[in-house]
Amino acid sequence: MTFGPKELQADVQQKNMCIGCGACVSICPYFKTYKGKTAAMFQCSRESGRCYAYCPKTGVNLDRISEKLYNKKYSSDALGNLKAIYTSEKSDKASKGNFQNGGTVSALMEFALKNKTIDSAILTKRNGAVSIPEIVTDHEKVHAYASSKYGLSPVVSKFNEGAESGYKKIGVVGTPCSIIAMANIRSNPTDIPDFVDKSGIVIGLFCTWALDTSKFEDALKDKIDLTLLQKVDIPPPPADVMTFTTSHNEITLPLSEMRKGIPLGCTYCHDMTGEFADISVGALELKGEKNKNIIIVRTERGEQLVNDAVKSGYIKTAPLPAEALSGLSTASMNKKKRAFTRLVDEKMINNLTERPMIVVDDQSLKNIMNEKGGM
Repeated sequence: MTFGPKELQADVQQKNMCIGCGACVSICPYFKTYKGKTAAMFQCSRESGRCYAYCPKTGVNLDRISEKLYNKKYSSDALGNLKAIYTSEKSDKASKGNFQNGGTVSALMEFALKNKTIDSAILTKRNGAVSIPEIVTDHEKVHAYASSKYGLSPVVSKFNEGAESGYKKIGVVGTPCSIIAMANIRSNPTDIPDFVDKSGIVIGLFCTWALDTSKFEDALKDKIDLTLLQKVDIPPPPADVMTFTTSHNEITLPLSEMRKGIPLGCTYCHDMTGEFADISVGALELKGEKNKNIIIVRTERGEQLVNDAVKSGYIKTAPLPAEALSGLSTASMNKKKRAFTRLVDEKMINNLTERPMIVVDDQSLKNIMNEKGGM
């Protein structure tokens, strides 16, 4: 059974579950996004639609999209389906820029555009605390979009716009919520005849939470000049702070203060590492190691891009230390278990008498709840 904009508004927007991914935007004239918020500008009478089917907060069937992308049921392992995992960093051929950690994502997207693996890339820039996704086609401009943003970004709206504009191999970089929306799109949930997947490569960013844009701005407006904001970072524990770097200075704020800006929808998210991406990338948090990433290769096309980028001198990889793998697996499984516990308690998972947020195989759910799925 399929649903449409009426149910989307009831299940997501009216319950404050929207995380601003933009999956419902640019495919419908009724939904618009502004500063991380998505709203229905007019009422629509359609009984079913892509808006509901693409949303990462509406009946996401983890087994169905996993079978479409990986030809297997959803993995209850901590890090999801994977082919390989390494440390990584940009190498000599990649452009210089204001990179955060190892610069792996920028290097991969620059390389993918240059060698025509993709014909466009959806990358996010910063305007103060506001995250703004754009369609980029020039590989020489990729470095300008580097560094973490931490604000909600309607990445998928730009993918939808690019697909409608005629791009056929679109690269996408986004946090796990956007990656789940992309997986929904790629699985053709509304059975569009002659459907073609217009993604060229999908890169997921490790994420535990993002920030509501308005609350982000409110927390900083009296402390720094937001127009000069260049970098946002969360140092490894035990720092327990968030740092904000401008062209003039750097300030730190307690994480407890910044967490007040986390959208409600983030607290139901089970995915820390972008499990439905081709490649997932995050910071390597290991004592003595600086300016490096962890990279998870999940699909054949992801593996091909990474191998080609290494051979061409855009990135370099090395074995991931066991300590780092253990820490990442534990953190990822903890997030998964917290979210699924909440979903079970609130009857929002596998509750087919209502409209669940998540649907997954009962055994996979049991494995996760009993923490038997870790690596």
